[in-house]
Amino acid sequence: MSVQWHSISWTFIFVCLGITGLGLCGLVRADELYGKSQLVEKQMIWLLLALPVTVTIAIVPYQRIRSFSVWLYGACVALLVAVLYMPAVNGSRRWIPLGLFDLQPSEPARPAFVLALAAYLMYGDNQRTARGLIAPLVMALLPMLLIVREPDLDTALLFVPVLCSMLFAAGARTRHLAITGVMGIACLPLLWTQMSAEQQSRVVSVFIQRDGGLAPSGDGFHLHQSKQVLALGGFWGSIHQDEPPLDDPAAWQLPASRTDFVFAMIGEKLGFPGCALLMSLYAVLIWKGLLVARRTREPFGRLVAVGIVTLLAVQTILNTSMTVGLLPITGTTLPLCSYGGSSLISTYAAVGLLMSIDRSRSYEVAGEPFAFRG
Repeated sequence: MSVQWHSISWTFIFVCLGITGLGLCGLVRADELYGKSQLVEKQMIWLLLALPVTVTIAIVPYQRIRSFSVWLYGACVALLVAVLYMPAVNGSRRWIPLGLFDLQPSEPARPAFVLALAAYLMYGDNQRTARGLIAPLVMALLPMLLIVREPDLDTALLFVPVLCSMLFAAGARTRHLAITGVMGIACLPLLWTQMSAEQQSRVVSVFIQRDGGLAPSGDGFHLHQSKQVLALGGFWGSIHQDEPPLDDPAAWQLPASRTDFVFAMIGEKLGFPGCALLMSLYAVLIWKGLLVARRTREPFGRLVAVGIVTLLAVQTILNTSMTVGLLPITGTTLPLCSYGGSSLISTYAAVGLLMSIDRSRSYEVAGEPFAFRG
C-alpha cells in the first residue's frame, strides 16, 4: 500500500503536539513546586509511542477498522470486567498492572464504543423509533455500569453525551431524544442517592465556594486551591515573576496537579496567554473534527467523527470548568494534556481516526446531508 503523505492533514498532529507541549510545561511547573518526579520523562515516552500509533491509523483506510470495531468493543468490555479483580489502588480498581506500565481500560473503551456504535447505526434507521434506541442504550450502559463499579462515575457519564450526539447525527428523532433526556433528569434524585458522600460533597462545594481566606476542608479544598494557584500566577503567569507573591508553601498545595489539575499548572506558569493559547488549540482541533464530520458522506466515517469530537469537547469543557469552579470536580483528565499513558495513546489514536476519515474525502466526501442506506 503506497502512502500519499501529502493527503494527510498534518494540522491535527501539530495542534495535538501543541496541546501536549503545554501539558508538559504544566508537568514541569508541578515538579518545580512539589518536587522532582519522573512523570515528565514518562509522558515524553508515551508521546513517542503515541505518534507512530496516530500516523499508522491515519494512513490505514478507516473502513478496514470498521470490520473489527465490534471485536475492539468486546475486548474493552472484557478488560473492564478484568480490572474489577485487580488489587485496589486508593480504594479504586481502575488499572491493570502489566509490568512496564498500568493499563486503564476505561480510556480505550470510549473510542472503542464510538467505533462499535457507529458500525451499528451506519446503515439502519431503527434508531428513528423509540424501540430502536434500546440497543444503543444497552451498548452504552454495559461499559458505563462496569466503570461505575471501579468506582469512576465521572468517566462513566462521558458515554452519555457521546451516545446522544451520535444518535442525533444518525437521524434519531429529536422528540425521542428529548423524552430520554427528560427521563434522565427525572432520575437525577436516584443518581444522587447512589453517589458516594465524596461525590455529593464535590457537587455541594460548587454552590458554597468562596474566594479568599483559609482553605476549607473536604472536597472544597481542591476547588479552593485550584483557583488560588491560578490567581497566584497572575495575568502573565509566574514565568514573568521575579519572586513568588507568597512564601507560604501551603498556599501552593494542589493535589492531582499533574493529572486532573494540570490546567491550573499551565495557568499559573503561563498566565492568561497560556490558557488562551491552550483553549485556542482545542478549538482548532474540535473545529477541524467537525469539518471532517460535515464533509463526510459515508455513514460510518461521519458517525465516528461526531463521536470523537464530542468526546474531546466534553472532556475539555468538564476539566477546564471544574478547575475554575464552574462545575463540580469530576476527576476528568484534560485530553492530550494530563499525565497518563493510557489516556494519551488512546486520544492520539482517536485523532488518527479523524485523520484517516479526512484522507478519504477524495472518494467518500461531499457536502450532502447524511443519508441512510438499506
